[in-house]
Amino acid sequence: MKKEELISKYQMQKHPEGGYFIETYRSDVSVETPFGFRSASTAIFFLITKDSISHLHRLKSDEGWHFHMGDPLKIIEITPTGELKETLLGEGYALQYFIPAGNWFASTSLGDYSFVGCTVAPGFDFADFEMAKKEELVKKFPHLKKTIETFALD
Repeated sequence: MKKEELISKYQMQKHPEGGYFIETYRSDVSVETPFGFRSASTAIFFLITKDSISHLHRLKSDEGWHFHMGDPLKIIEITPTGELKETLLGEGYALQYFIPAGNWFASTSLGDYSFVGCTVAPGFDFADFEMAKKEELVKKFPHLKKTIETFALD
């Protein structure tokens, strides 16, 4: 399947961090978090293309990534202590990976596109979503300047 067919078939829209998404599940169960009530879990289909990477951002919840099809995907993470991690998803690599709440992360397809699912628990809420500010992140983690400049949006 071509990336344009996936966007059309699933009626995907552009995500603010990059790529394309469609929410596929939002639990009716509500849980209390330190940030307010959230759905217990949410899920999306997420399409990352060679022309639209997922830029550095972080969530207040854990996020699971599940590879479905396409080319391998590289996930870049920066932990709160400044450790850089890189994980590959795809055939011959991990098929699932979980990113802890509070880690900065981005992803890029190693080919034309990568089609994944993302599950967030407690569920995703844009109030819990933060895009990285390039200048601030470089000041905090100067040893990761090249990575931050490559994957931060502003």
